[in-house]
Amino acid sequence: MERVRLRALKEKDVGGMLEWMHDPDIQQNFRNDMGRITKEMAIDFIREARKDWKKNLNLHLAITDAEDEYMGTISLKNIDLQSKRAEYAISLRKKAQGKGIGYAASKKILEYAFIQMQLERIYLNVLKENKRAIALYERVGFIYEGEFRKHLYLRGVYRDLQWYGMLKEDYMCIMHQI
Repeated sequence: MERVRLRALKEKDVGGMLEWMHDPDIQQNFRNDMGRITKEMAIDFIREARKDWKKNLNLHLAITDAEDEYMGTISLKNIDLQSKRAEYAISLRKKAQGKGIGYAASKKILEYAFIQMQLERIYLNVLKENKRAIALYERVGFIYEGEFRKHLYLRGVYRDLQWYGMLKEDYMCIMHQI
């Protein structure tokens, strides 16, 4: 039985979404102030996510366990079908961290991106000090591409932003090694 599944976001996921959005430990690594997100705003996001996917703009999926409990959200954002690229993002509830759930979900969405959607490039950016996320990205196979120094002014401090990417050929090499 699969222990990690990806599915469309549902309104029943709102409680779990708000849990990570309102968690100060998780939010210190985000640019946007998610602490202001209300239940109604989260429900609107879920509804918009369905519309975005139909328009091939963004894909936001729930990460669930085998019992369909929401563990986090994983996304392909800013999808550009002409250039065949998308931005990757993931957010997990605290209870899902450190259990391999993010890794398994990332492998699934990358397979979908490169095999089903036939994309050529997936990229992401991350705050330099977010070592836990960087470890996940590198474990999955993302390659460090560079740093924008003092790129963001957040909570009174300039922060460095690191960029990672994965090409379809990188993904195919990783898959053949497993």
